[in-house]
Amino acid sequence: MKEVILKCERLEFPLWLSGLRTDIGPRAQPGHAKRIQKERAEITLEPPPTCSAGSKGDNIYEWRSIILGPPGSVYEAGVFFLDITFSSDYPFKPPKVTFGSRIYHSDINSQRVICLGVLKENWSPALTISKVSLLICSLLTDCNPADPLIGSIATQYLTNRAEHDRIARQWTKRYAT
Repeated sequence: MKEVILKCERLEFPLWLSGLRTDIGPRAQPGHAKRIQKERAEITLEPPPTCSAGSKGDNIYEWRSIILGPPGSVYEAGVFFLDITFSSDYPFKPPKVTFGSRIYHSDINSQRVICLGVLKENWSPALTISKVSLLICSLLTDCNPADPLIGSIATQYLTNRAEHDRIARQWTKRYAT
């Protein structure tokens, strides 16, 4: 390997002492960064229906996603923003996904945390942000009142569906349009 010398205010030392490597090219990146960039390219070229996502500026670890309320649902005509944060353990650990928009849903709380198994204990490295986006879209059409994050909304969904749907539509109109 060719020895490269760094000069810093009259100090000189071999580059290998600085912790930087010269034997890798500019494209070499950790595996998680490559995976995130690959997913960003895929979701840009072929976004899932009613969804889009991409990085916030130049930071590949911070994304913003948009999900359109599914047609025929109480969230129809809504435009919901999600914040996605990847850790250096991705894809072996799930990304952190939260709603940026307020939403009336038994599986999404006031801190906009999503109760979805694949974002916690059922995560698999085979999942991608495109697949997660589709799962979140399906959660908007089929909530899970048997295992809710907000019990009162789940109870209302089961016992007074008309009122639940009225409030969900109202919130969608107020916070997601």
